[in-house]
Amino acid sequence: MKCLLLAAGYATRLYPLTENFPKSLLEVKGKTILDWLVDDLDKCGKIDEYIVISNHKFYNSFLDWAKTKDLSVKVIDDGTSSNETRLGAVKDVEFAISSLGIDDDVLVLASDNVLDFSLCSFINYAEDKKASCVMRYYEGETKKLSKSGVLTIDDNDKVISMQEKPEKPETNWCCPPFYFFTRDDAKKIPLAIESGCKTDAPGSFISWLCKNSTVYAMQMPGSRYDIGNLESYEKVKAEYSGITK
Repeated sequence: MKCLLLAAGYATRLYPLTENFPKSLLEVKGKTILDWLVDDLDKCGKIDEYIVISNHKFYNSFLDWAKTKDLSVKVIDDGTSSNETRLGAVKDVEFAISSLGIDDDVLVLASDNVLDFSLCSFINYAEDKKASCVMRYYEGETKKLSKSGVLTIDDNDKVISMQEKPEKPETNWCCPPFYFFTRDDAKKIPLAIESGCKTDAPGSFISWLCKNSTVYAMQMPGSRYDIGNLESYEKVKAEYSGITK
């Protein structure tokens, strides 16, 4: 299994901290955000290669980070140099799969989230389902739902539909940016794009995929800290206590 870490954004809402430095390499309790994710996943023993998808601006920063890890890590440059020219998450995943010739199951993660639970449970869930999978958690605030992916599921956790940033959310199931794609489903990304799938938000592919394949949604066993601005970064630094589950 390959792990694709989405790290090609420009984090403009965190300026000046991220004006010349990638958000996922900011420190939280003595480790970078990316270290928290990768070190947890390494304990699962299921990932044979980690691939960081960077933009050109921060490419060298991630190369330096990769040298600190005793793991199989590749860093690829998507060639963009500004927020205005970014490819978008779905195209970044397509770029990584096509340029590296990946023919494997893939775990796709946003690299700017800090979790208080282990992602090993999600990998185990996906392996049990033998299908592409996402995560879900209950969100009571409509304002937050309207800025996220919102899932409709059946009684067996199967995803019926997904709305990306809906004005009127159909449910309270919010979908965070953690996805498992089977080898066969990962190959469908070019077809999805050709079919009109939006490419900026990573969940857009899920909106397409759940209509063309089987996707399940595991209830998230803990909490996530989404670092989107300076206030949320200060909050996670003050409150985070590590992975406890």
